[in-house]
Amino acid sequence: MYRNGIAYQADLARPFDLSIVLREGLDNVNCFWAPLVEYTPVVAGDFVGSTASGGPVNFFNIRVNPHGNGTHTECVGHIAREPFVLHECLQEFHFFAKLLSLYPRPTGDGDRVIFKDQLEELLQAGEAEALILRTLPNDEHKKRRQYSGSNPPYLHQEAARFLADCGIQHLLLDLPSVDREEDGGQLLAHRAFWQYPHAVRQRCTISELLFVPDAVKDGYYLLNLQTASFDLDVSPSKPVVFALSKVET
Repeated sequence: MYRNGIAYQADLARPFDLSIVLREGLDNVNCFWAPLVEYTPVVAGDFVGSTASGGPVNFFNIRVNPHGNGTHTECVGHIAREPFVLHECLQEFHFFAKLLSLYPRPTGDGDRVIFKDQLEELLQAGEAEALILRTLPNDEHKKRRQYSGSNPPYLHQEAARFLADCGIQHLLLDLPSVDREEDGGQLLAHRAFWQYPHAVRQRCTISELLFVPDAVKDGYYLLNLQTASFDLDVSPSKPVVFALSKVET
């Protein structure tokens, strides 16, 4: 693939999955007081949809809240009054991505925020189509953290606007939301990134609650953004990245 006049080759034999497995119960990441994930077998008369319970096949119902239970990708329909749905907004699935790691900066009121000036030091306009943010410190507990009521770090609205101005179409991060947990419904970073409602960036997405292992180093990647075809503003998702190397010409 080419980016800014440079040819890159993707190592397709070594994928890095950045999604968190959707597990039942408390052994699963959760935020915004979402109900816990549940897998329950269908029971109809003598039929039980569980081989562990003696049924012929596994045939389970799933209860999941994509925004609150795990890695997910959302479109502007998450905040819009208009009926935008993800499968119509996201119609391409491979992107030139940059992965950055940074510490959210503490503020005087107890918040931890990613600010515009932090991103300005690490990203240039037109450099990438997608940006993956790994917050520091990074640990395995992110895969099962109960975020509700904890005021997690978030993105300042000017930082989100900067990303839009840089041409970032797909923003991915390991936090529950780009906005503050409780902000009175303002959703300033969501609005700034999607430029809603005045110049809506309909083809752009935000993915939240990723986990980026330490083995995946900062740099450029080919991103494959996989989602299910729900008729909703959001879907559980599976962002997969492949390391890129320059091709000598």
